[in-house]
This record gives sequence, structure tokens and C-alpha cells, in this order.
Amino acid sequence: MNLHQFRFVHEAARRNLNLTETAKALHTSQPGISKAILELEEELGVDIFVRHGKRLKQITEPGHQVLQSVDIILRELANLRRIGDEYAKQDAGTLSIATTHTQARYVLPAPVAALRKKHPKVAVSLHQGTPEQVARMVLDGTADIGLATESLSDFADLVTLPCYEWQHVAVLPAAHPLASVSRLTLEQLASEPLISYHPSFTGRKRIDTAFAQRGLTPDVVLEAIDADVIKTYTRLGLGIGLVAEMAVRDDPMMGHPDAELVWRPVGHLFGPNLARIAFKRGAYLRQFVLTFAELVSDRLSSEAITQALKAPAGGESPPDYGL
Repeated sequence: MNLHQFRFVHEAARRNLNLTETAKALHTSQPGISKAILELEEELGVDIFVRHGKRLKQITEPGHQVLQSVDIILRELANLRRIGDEYAKQDAGTLSIATTHTQARYVLPAPVAALRKKHPKVAVSLHQGTPEQVARMVLDGTADIGLATESLSDFADLVTLPCYEWQHVAVLPAAHPLASVSRLTLEQLASEPLISYHPSFTGRKRIDTAFAQRGLTPDVVLEAIDADVIKTYTRLGLGIGLVAEMAVRDDPMMGHPDAELVWRPVGHLFGPNLARIAFKRGAYLRQFVLTFAELVSDRLSSEAITQALKAPAGGESPPDYGL
């Protein structure tokens, strides 16, 4: 048995048993991969994959157990490399962050700037995507850390911790009749065209659920993943925007008497949302990764994160507010 064989079977499983894609990903030949997998199966005495001709069709029952062990071996190998990096470069490296647009645009600038001030030799790489893509990037090692509201707690191989709570707000043109209403109702919002997030982003499911529970059908005329886009179309009069509160809190275009847009809190209608931070279970985290997590939220500490990473999967999770 050798690490090449482990990498080949692991990548083949990740690539839906497509050996052509596996060979491209690993920069090697398809026959070489097939031969290495066959040799590993022969040494183990079990078939890892069911075959149809030369094609892999599915993973066998013992194959699933083999892949679980291979995953642990490769994870620990990555940890060994990170430990080496940590001690060779105590205060240098790259922090890779996977997150959504809202977090990258409104939440992370201050923590990233603070980290760079503390660790000027640390470069930061931001990867933006859907909450599910964020989770996948942490799982496959593209990112050291993930931050999102949805999806992260759905993955057993991720350790997720509560980061901070936030609520939605309604954004309206200053001249809109409802701009004078300080406490909006679902009925008032349902009677207006609405502009909101795509269903997989930024608490949109909570918005849909609140209307459905009241028996109302909102008129969503435009969906976007970017709060700035939502505000732009609201400014043009297409409808009332529903965005995360961090998208308006420090907006200089909304904080003066002559502003085109105003905002009203609607947390009483849609409830609180909980942003979570995620790490790959069992991963070794360099100190500046832990430092960054502490800068993101005062709920987090290096000790709490390290302890959570060591805990077995399936333990009690922090409250999720229904997300």
C-alpha cells in the first residue's frame, strides 16, 4: 500500500467514479490509476469498486469503509504538512476563507484588516460562493475556514460554531408611502413588489416561511445574491428590498436626511438568523487561522475551537434558530 493508491481511490470517489476526470485532476494517466486501484484491491483482498468492463460503476460495501480510512489517512497527512508549515513559518502563510458575498462585503473587511495588522506576513485569499459551495471548499481543503448562514451545519464532517446573529431589514425609497411606517407588517409587504435574495442565500428561506405561515404569497419581482444589487433596483422603484441588516448599517448613502433610500427593521416578522463559522473536522489549524476566528466574533476563542475540532462527530450542536 502507498499514498499514491490512497489518493487515486479517494479522488475517484470524489469524481463520481469518472477515471478520466480523476486522471486530469491528478495529472496522471487513466491506465495508471486503474492499475494502482487494482493493486490496492488485490493487497487488501476486497473490491473497492464494482466494475462494468473497465468502468467503475459504484462503491462496494467494504469499499465505503476503505474510503473512510483513506480519508482519515490523507487528512492526517495534510495535518502533518500544516504542522511543518506552522513551525517553519510561525507568522507567515496564506489564510484561505470561503464565504458568501454578504459576509465578504459587509462582515469580513474589518477582521481581515485587523489580521493583516497583527500578522503582516499572512496573505488572505477570499473565495465566494453559495453556502453549499462554501461548505464544499472547506471540506476539500480549498479553504481553511468557512462563514455563512445556511447549509454549513448540514455537513457531518464540518465543525460549525455560532458566530453572530442578524436580522433582515426592509429598504424603501424615501418617498414610498410605507417609508413613514416604523413597524411594518407581513400584509403590508405582501401587497408590494419585493426584491430579495436568491432562495439559497442570506436567510431567504425564513422570509418565505414567514409569509407561508400567514397564508400570504409575496410578489417577488427580482432575486439577487448581492445586497448592493437589491438596493440599486429598489432605488429605481422596482419594489421594496429585503436585505441583511449589515448591508445598510454603515451605508453612507442611507444615513443622511436627503438619502434616496430608508430602511426599517423587520426582524419581528422573519426572526433572527445565525451566521456560523466552519472548519473541517480533525483539521490542524495554524495560529493565525484561530486568531482570525476570534477577530470575526467575540463568541469564539482558540480554546473553544480547538476543543470542538477534537470532539467526535454527532455530538450536541449549538442552537441553530431553525436554520
